[in-house]
Amino acid sequence: MADLSLTPSPTLASPTNRVRHSTNAHCLVQPQPIVPTTTSRPSKPSAYQPSLCPLPSPLRPHCLARDRLRLWIPSPLVASRHSTAQQHELSRVFDVMSNAWASSTRESYSAGVLVYHVYCDKKGIPEELRAPTSQDIITSLVASLAGSYSGSTISNYVHGVRAWHVLHGLPWKPDRLELDAVLKAAERLAPSSSKRKKRQPYTPEFIARLRLQLALDNPFDAAVFACLTTCFYAAARVGEFVVPRLDSFAPSLHVTTANIRVDRDPNGLEVTVLHLPHTKAAPLEGEDVYWSSHPGPTDPYDALENHRQVNHPPPDAHLFAYQHKGRLRPLTKTAFIKRLASAAQQANLEPLQGHGIRIGATLFYLLSGMPIEAMKVMGRWSSDAFLSYLRKHAQILTPLIQASPVAHQAFSQFIIPSQALLQGRK
Repeated sequence: MADLSLTPSPTLASPTNRVRHSTNAHCLVQPQPIVPTTTSRPSKPSAYQPSLCPLPSPLRPHCLARDRLRLWIPSPLVASRHSTAQQHELSRVFDVMSNAWASSTRESYSAGVLVYHVYCDKKGIPEELRAPTSQDIITSLVASLAGSYSGSTISNYVHGVRAWHVLHGLPWKPDRLELDAVLKAAERLAPSSSKRKKRQPYTPEFIARLRLQLALDNPFDAAVFACLTTCFYAAARVGEFVVPRLDSFAPSLHVTTANIRVDRDPNGLEVTVLHLPHTKAAPLEGEDVYWSSHPGPTDPYDALENHRQVNHPPPDAHLFAYQHKGRLRPLTKTAFIKRLASAAQQANLEPLQGHGIRIGATLFYLLSGMPIEAMKVMGRWSSDAFLSYLRKHAQILTPLIQASPVAHQAFSQFIIPSQALLQGRK
């Protein structure tokens, strides 16, 4: 077993920005402010995990995980593409390039940077050999982790080290083919305990049974149920509807009551549109999600209206904020998932993962006859990754494997994209 803990330090911060600089360049243009990808808040770094504690170094200040890519710097003896930049220019480069990764991705990659330097500390690898790193060092790192962690975790660590190189203007030297081979080997050696449990889908029936365990006149439960039904029928990601922490809500990043509008088509059909101010795919302009009424116990219109009547969130508050001790509190992901799990247990159901909401919504709409191309647009997928649901859930393909050709035609007319569309993607 590798002696590197899989649990990295919590995401906490340091305001100090230690970067290399020189005086060989001049700022020719007054830079414009960069839109931040996260809200700033004062906090102190927590202690490292005992097995993930790097040796003290001025190159690696104790800082927030989300800032580690930027604040942990390579040896000043190593030349990079940024070597001639002044400090204010370099800070702007970091601000701009940091927007290449979502906040959650930066936090995830930071774990890889931490693991990498702890490994180098233990192996006595000097600073000037850590960046740019070599194929031998990366291969050795992967080999030390193989058999202890999942292949995806190890791959994510390596991608974090690569992102750190890119951000600091250093070449990434490991050979892609050799790296792919060693990562594939690590995936095959992953222990069964590290493999994710299959994500089961939410269904309207499952949501209706959860509803029976929720007190919809309770401010918290009203917000949770409104968030669940809205997220399901909008086929949205849970993280787009909730906040990561109680102190992280920002109207420029998270959904508010003011972000909702109601549209109607020429036939008078109504659709509710919610603008997400910030998403992983569109961090600056945001994206729209939409849904319509689904009469019954899981109707998102009724659930949202009930939440509004119970909690009265103002236009600039978090859409799913709820009354708590006389004040509005934004709904966090942890609180949301925990309440759904407890409701499932009370209903004698197995709690499902949050991602199962979006999976379930996709299955629901496909089985209802929504064309794949329309589902792809509604779910805001830029690739065909969601088609994996077709392979994982047999009920979608059930009509196609029946003896009756009528079932084939009725199903394929709505669900399966035309051959021309498929060929167009090749």
